[in-house]
Amino acid sequence: MLLRSLVTLALLAPSVTGASPAATRAALERLEELLELRRADDLLRPEAITPAILVHVRPRYEASQAWLEAATLRLLLKALGPGSVRLCVACALPRTESRPGYLRRDTGPISLDEIIRLDAHYRGAAAAARTAIWLDEAPQGVAFKIVDLRSGQVMFAQNIDARLSEQARANEGMRLSEALERRMRGDALTHIFTDIALYPGQHASIEWADQWGEANRNLSGVVLSFYDPVIGLGLTYHRALSWQGLLVGGQFILSVPTMVAQAQADGEAELVDPLLTGVAMVRYPLGGSNYAALLSISTNGEVGLGFTLLNTSFIPVLP
Repeated sequence: MLLRSLVTLALLAPSVTGASPAATRAALERLEELLELRRADDLLRPEAITPAILVHVRPRYEASQAWLEAATLRLLLKALGPGSVRLCVACALPRTESRPGYLRRDTGPISLDEIIRLDAHYRGAAAAARTAIWLDEAPQGVAFKIVDLRSGQVMFAQNIDARLSEQARANEGMRLSEALERRMRGDALTHIFTDIALYPGQHASIEWADQWGEANRNLSGVVLSFYDPVIGLGLTYHRALSWQGLLVGGQFILSVPTMVAQAQADGEAELVDPLLTGVAMVRYPLGGSNYAALLSISTNGEVGLGFTLLNTSFIPVLP
């Protein structure tokens, strides 16, 4: 019996956590930030949204009923401006429409036509509402939507939690879809690879490559080498294999110090490196991250194991 009770509590724990008003308050803070960002980006212009009518604020938990509606209204007035939002109390009540020979009573979800009719009936001399807004409390945050009353266009719709995890998943999905479409079209994709081989030999370089060709499996571009050779410029080519996204190819690098020394000496002078260095490379992407394991073998006898930063900064912990 005790074991069964513990299992039941464990299963109910996520629901209890989700019911915390703190999660909803944090989601409202994120919503306010998102509205400010959309306003700054000119994607949600107040003049295109207001006057707005708040159709309903639907709490999911009893603990939120006392404050959620007021907090939402305060947030919208702050984001869209004073007097820009009015609350439609009648939208949450049963609606009755009667005229000679016609009687209709609705208790389900309200339609846009009904919102327009109620707004026209109760707004008095105020301007007609342009948009309707809905907010529902969700297990881990809130669901928010803005809809144009005339065209029915959804101007903004998103499920929001404290960590914006759903938005991050949506952005990742869009990024993958865009990349897939570009690959299907054969468009070039530009990449920056930072290669750092550390043991037993060393190789360090930055590579700028365009991904092109059928299925975008070819990468070619230019490379700047910092070690093996020391300060070198050259060309690079890689092929993306279907197995695990493996990149196989090489770099062909001219040593700048050696090239300058030979030009000055009018001979075959060498400083640290030979004039031309070839580096064979294999990059193995690590999951869905921006890192890859690296194996490099150069004509200078350097064999190194290390890592590659894929389209990221020199200091990966910084944005």
